[in-house]
Amino acid sequence: MVNKNNRKKSAFFARIEGRVQGVGFRYTCMSEGQRLGLSGWVKNTPSGDVEVWAEGADDKLELLVRWLYRGPPGARVDMVHYEKCPPSGSYRDFGIEH
Repeated sequence: MVNKNNRKKSAFFARIEGRVQGVGFRYTCMSEGQRLGLSGWVKNTPSGDVEVWAEGADDKLELLVRWLYRGPPGARVDMVHYEKCPPSGSYRDFGIEH
């Protein structure tokens, strides 16, 4: 059995384009990140996109990335720009940045 504390930790930054503001994207993404036990943030941008920084176990990050391509009901995701990054270790939970 693998100890979950020994899982490899990674991070990613993503920018999501489409109809992603005004549809509950940030709140639903925050809930999904918390459910998966990730840390990081989600925020709206002035250009109308949503940005996400997430850190945690590789398998959980993959699940969040898959979710980003769908988004919540009412969203229309046109494009996800995704980049793997080294984790910063600066975040304890997953929340909304303003």
